[in-house]
Amino acid sequence: MECYEQSQRAAFVVLLLIVMLGSQAQAQLRTDFYSDSCPSLLPTVRRVVEREVAKERRIAASLLRLFFHDCFVNGCDASILLDDTRSFLGEKTAGPNNNSVRGYEVIDAIKSRVERLCPGVVSCADILAITARDSVLLSNLCKFGP
Repeated sequence: MECYEQSQRAAFVVLLLIVMLGSQAQAQLRTDFYSDSCPSLLPTVRRVVEREVAKERRIAASLLRLFFHDCFVNGCDASILLDDTRSFLGEKTAGPNNNSVRGYEVIDAIKSRVERLCPGVVSCADILAITARDSVLLSNLCKFGP
């Protein structure tokens, strides 16, 4: 019985520490993360997405879906953009994505422009996230911020 009470107390202390430490955590994510290292990132992504949505309005939903498929299984790591090689099966042709997800050419166009402006600075995962955000904003279905 004493062992049970000690383990209960220990569990309570651990839980209390987790709650206390969790309240001390500060978010590391910032919307202005690239403002110094690649200040033209957001306008560049926005222009390409605007152009593509003007050409075909449905691409906005497709870009959001592309982001969802990337994030769904193992997190938002841009692994959905990986092509097949002889020794590796990429996510583009994986069962749930093959002939289902579209918008890769938009991401490729954005990545090419961003790489010309800020070589080696912006991750593909961030480009996917920003593109998804802008596609939602440009669909006029949702508003972010004030």
